[in-house]
Amino acid sequence: MSMNQSYRHTGDTSSGGFLQRRALKNTSVSLINYHFIWIPRRRRKVLIGDVKKRVIELIYEKAQELECKVVSLAVEPEHIHLFLNSPPDLAPKQIMHRIKGYSSYVLRKEFPHLKKMPSMWTRSYFVSTAGNVSSSTIEKYIANQGKQ
Repeated sequence: MSMNQSYRHTGDTSSGGFLQRRALKNTSVSLINYHFIWIPRRRRKVLIGDVKKRVIELIYEKAQELECKVVSLAVEPEHIHLFLNSPPDLAPKQIMHRIKGYSSYVLRKEFPHLKKMPSMWTRSYFVSTAGNVSSSTIEKYIANQGKQ
């Protein structure tokens, strides 16, 4: 059975003003939120203008393909914050590998100046899990990126 056949979001439940998506898969219900942060190679400030717009589109595309729900996304010139809800059968490593690989391939194809970099992204990233209590805090933090 493919992931498309077996995984669906059951709707939103309110938790302190923050909407959470619960995932229903066969006989289990899950709420798995990840906060990712990653940077371009050598922390170059390349995530601006059309590159920024395109990377946002690509992240949403890949998240949808993976059956993840983007809760919050902030793209700064030299780093990205992504807060998403994930199905229980995807490890954070798989999510990052797919998002970074896909976005790197497309961005470097569409923006030739990015080919001058040895690679689009560093191999490293930060990830943390978040439950109901900390989710609203993380969402506010990401929403305030670039406003200071």
